[in-house]
Amino acid sequence: MNGKTDGLLLHICCAPCGAGCVKRPELVSPQRKVELFFSNSNLDTAEEFEKRLAEVRKLAEFYHLKLTVDPYDHAAWLAAVAGLENEAEGGARCRKCFEYNLARAAAAAGNGAFATTLTVSPRKSSKVLFEVGGQWENFEKIDYKKQNGYLTGRNFALEQGYYRQNYCGCEFSRRQRETQEEKKL
Repeated sequence: MNGKTDGLLLHICCAPCGAGCVKRPELVSPQRKVELFFSNSNLDTAEEFEKRLAEVRKLAEFYHLKLTVDPYDHAAWLAAVAGLENEAEGGARCRKCFEYNLARAAAAAGNGAFATTLTVSPRKSSKVLFEVGGQWENFEKIDYKKQNGYLTGRNFALEQGYYRQNYCGCEFSRRQRETQEEKKL
């Protein structure tokens, strides 16, 4: 975005979440250009990163949006959340993860506006995301959960045959999800 104020850099975590955000009225206008920013070093493997990125590329192509990819650096993300590995999903580790990803988006946005698709997930606290994003004056507090954002994205992903993951992305959330599923058996 390089300092432009007529655009929005939209941090995107995955195609299903992004699909619930990119056509929202607060984003769509002839004067506003939306650019997707895929920054997800929190993903537990490079394979998962590439799998989600492939689907985000499809979404970007479908909506004719520019996509910028932040290089995958899981070691740097692990260092950022060190000591919080045993926190439950939604806790202090997630806040640190939000800080890491939003800092990357803020740097990429420069002086331009930015937001995140993370607010569309029912498993993510928009309040916490807004607190974290509030560190930057160019962060736009858009709650994509509103107006059925999650349902819209999920349905679009199903229609398009997009990969839909069943965990946030880090190894800690995956283990927590696996433990919960084992307990159901």
